[in-house]
Amino acid sequence: MAKILVIDDNLDICQLLKRFLTKKGHEVETTLSGQEGLDKVKSQAFDLIFCDFKLRKMEGRDVLKQVKSISPKTKVAIITGYADVKIAVEVIKNGAFDYVTKPLIPDELVNLIDRAMDENASVTETSKNKSKPVSKKKSGKSNSRFLKGKGPKSKKLYKEVSLVAPTDLSVIIYGESGAGKENIARSIHTESKRADQPFIAIDCGALSKELAGSELWGHEKGAFTGANAAKPGQFELADGGTIFLDEIVNLPYDVQVGLLRLVQEKKLRRVGGTVDKAIDVRIIVASNEDLRLAVKEGKFREDLYHRFNEFSLTVPALRERKPDIEDFAQHFLKLANEELGKEVEGFRDKVIKTFLEYSWPGNLREMRNVIRRAVLLAEGDEITLSSLPQEIVFAEKFNFDRTEEEKAEEMPDDLKLAAAEAEAKVLRKVLAEVKYNRTKAAKKLGIDRKTLFNKMKEYDI
Repeated sequence: MAKILVIDDNLDICQLLKRFLTKKGHEVETTLSGQEGLDKVKSQAFDLIFCDFKLRKMEGRDVLKQVKSISPKTKVAIITGYADVKIAVEVIKNGAFDYVTKPLIPDELVNLIDRAMDENASVTETSKNKSKPVSKKKSGKSNSRFLKGKGPKSKKLYKEVSLVAPTDLSVIIYGESGAGKENIARSIHTESKRADQPFIAIDCGALSKELAGSELWGHEKGAFTGANAAKPGQFELADGGTIFLDEIVNLPYDVQVGLLRLVQEKKLRRVGGTVDKAIDVRIIVASNEDLRLAVKEGKFREDLYHRFNEFSLTVPALRERKPDIEDFAQHFLKLANEELGKEVEGFRDKVIKTFLEYSWPGNLREMRNVIRRAVLLAEGDEITLSSLPQEIVFAEKFNFDRTEEEKAEEMPDDLKLAAAEAEAKVLRKVLAEVKYNRTKAAKKLGIDRKTLFNKMKEYDI
């Protein structure tokens, strides 16, 4: 059972989610404003928060930032419209656990809660079993959920992974949000001599300045208000293994000083402690921006950059790995079937063609979510275009790569209206081509006749 907080200024959504999630056995509280939600977080602990991005007085990104400062271990899922996928990518980069899109799908919410609780459990288990090394078999199983890809850019990437993995060099991994940087770090760990030891991933964007030191180095009892017992930090838990610091540029500047000392001396001191502890940890860091520019802008210490820059590699964006897109889609389909207990067998050809033409601004993370959602919505044994978000089906109309100004000039203010206009135009074009033979039109569109009939009725065709 999870303790969940829903923050949404729509009373109907709050009541609907509370009723549904309570029936699933969870303890649920709701609030209609971001500030009230933050007040609740200060007074009690929550496992997971569902927060609407577009609140009246406070955006979801601001709620997320403050929640992570108050309670770093609380998972936050942002509720947003699918057309706001770039916003979703941004909030995940800033520490959100995941995002869900409207209209909300019950099974998707349940699946997200299960994943959040599983991750919490795995963190707890790692802490409890610090003295027990993680087996190679376990590490391999975890990493097997990530497909390497067979295209030229993927081969180059994994050749670099194979070269650096057996060494003890520090590594900088560059890549866009959602491109799979953590999976590359896990691959390096799994192929290293430390594979039997812990692998711990830290999202630096989720660490507040006040609590970052305690989270990383640990603290002694009485070190600060609320420190009722001594606690080891993540570096102690990773001793002998590998620690992955994601979005390292977001690490508070004064915490970077402590990290430099640890890297130089291979020792740490808990907050409030008086004794140094020797530590042996391989450090892998990741960033979606060039750390050299971050150094010039004063956001990242130059001496720390040079310590980490023993080896660097770049994870290509999904749009640059077109030879791998169908393989990735099949991989995520298999995972979604396992997670959701379904048996969807594959994709219509038009779906794969659409995937190849789409720019995937959210990279692999976006594809995973799109396919999981499509599996939930699939009525037959194949995923069709009708199971995909309209913004992907009509990607040329919405064109995420254009500037906001360009899109504003060419599209109606109402995004749903734009999607409807584009869809109706495609339906009329295809129907005219097949002389209004509905069976042929449905086949050409990759949808069933019933869906076609409903859409023709909807658009008065």
